[in-house]
Amino acid sequence: MVRQAPHFFSAEDNVPKLLAECASNNPAHVYCRVDGVELSYADLVRRVDQASAVLYEEGVRPGMHVAVMLSHHLDHIVTFFALMQLAAVQIPINTALKGIGLSHIFAHAHPELLIADEAYAPVLSEALAERGGAMRVFWRKPDESQSALAQSALYGGPQRAPAPAVPQSDSTLRQILYTSGTTGAAKGVIMPDRMLRAAALGSTWIGRIEPGSVLHFWDPIYHVFGTEVLVLALMVPVTLVMVPRFSASRLWEEARANGVTHIHFVGGVLQLLMKQPPSPLDRDHGVKIAWGGGCPLEVWRPFEERFGVRIHEGYGMTETSSFSTINPQGKLGSVGTAVPYFDVELVDDAGRKLPAGEVGEIRVRGKEPGVLVQAYYDNPEATAGALREGWLYTGDLARQDEEGHFHFIGRKKDSLRRRGENVSAWEVERVFNQHPEVEECALVGVRNEFADEDLKLFVKPRHPDLTPERLIAWAEPRMAAFQLPRFVAFVDRFQKTPTERIQKQFLARSIDDCWDRGK
Repeated sequence: MVRQAPHFFSAEDNVPKLLAECASNNPAHVYCRVDGVELSYADLVRRVDQASAVLYEEGVRPGMHVAVMLSHHLDHIVTFFALMQLAAVQIPINTALKGIGLSHIFAHAHPELLIADEAYAPVLSEALAERGGAMRVFWRKPDESQSALAQSALYGGPQRAPAPAVPQSDSTLRQILYTSGTTGAAKGVIMPDRMLRAAALGSTWIGRIEPGSVLHFWDPIYHVFGTEVLVLALMVPVTLVMVPRFSASRLWEEARANGVTHIHFVGGVLQLLMKQPPSPLDRDHGVKIAWGGGCPLEVWRPFEERFGVRIHEGYGMTETSSFSTINPQGKLGSVGTAVPYFDVELVDDAGRKLPAGEVGEIRVRGKEPGVLVQAYYDNPEATAGALREGWLYTGDLARQDEEGHFHFIGRKKDSLRRRGENVSAWEVERVFNQHPEVEECALVGVRNEFADEDLKLFVKPRHPDLTPERLIAWAEPRMAAFQLPRFVAFVDRFQKTPTERIQKQFLARSIDDCWDRGK
């Protein structure tokens, strides 16, 4: 049963309406700065209108599944809003995916159209062949002679007649966002419009983002934390400084040159910045707040002291519209308290609520409808396992202090997180178990020298001639780079349960007793 609470969302609102209002009420405001050129709200709407007209000509209609595999560039932003304007359902594709992981999403989501950078054609060839004629491809072929803003590589050419207007609401399905599973293939999180707006609102709160803030925007748009930034910049008149990718060596120069006030982090980002050589740029910038999730306790204060930037930590997942708890006060080591439209509790294995100080599983419940995932796409088994009596059981562990602040402990489920990417142990093990010289294997998370989580693979080989170097070289073309284990250890046997499941709790988490392929 949904509990009554102050309403933060209206059934009358939606992202396309928000975009139109921004262009009407504040047309000259700079929404995004990329390649030294500024794009206003009015400019953005003109590009989105053109893109939606082109995509309508390509056959895109309301409810149609459209996969998107684009790099971090302006055409990706325009595509994101244009597909929403047409009420199509986006299937964001992680640009690092390949092999089984890529094929699974296409086979499961059944997209009718794929919008992709031509650079990904070699990676996509096998998956496209498997789909046959069931999925057409609209390729982006960039013109290297043009700047990022001078001419769209996807939607250039003569001005088209506007696409017909379609009904929009805050319950319109916007995305099926695939997030790595724990014991199986990636699950598709069904995200209506309200969840996208909730993700953006939570980010404004945790980051204390205000009109005039300038956000360093490296966040991949195929992730919830990328899409939430795009919507956030419509909810609050801020400016996004778009860069192609995160670079620890260039971030502070990018921030100084563009007047950045906020940077976003996920696991590993702060540690990589701390590993950079000391520089006069460490404090020669206007950044005030770093907001996100995954800051180790031992990095928190040293980062703030070195760079003069406050850490605002939170906790959440795609299923909870990104953040479910936030710590804008910067309390050391805490992921904060529940955002106002969620109940967050810690429970034991029987579902009993636990008192302060005890470690339990995090569960989340919406206080108003539409902010919590209602189902995984075409996956009733996963839905039943995670959603029970209105609560989402996250599979993550935490404790709550006497003041009510949550402190993240770790993952109860067999899922890992490496440099901001969710990694399914099941998917990685599935690939390595296909190697003819591997009898069985197990993947675990370990702490590396950056105090970040990394991947260690334990392998029981069939043949003594197998080496870690050969094994990783074999795996590289078969999985995303972020899924490749850094550490490999060979074992003679695994300790198992009576049902023949490997007991991962007995696998050593050290990193100095195994092969290391390097950072």
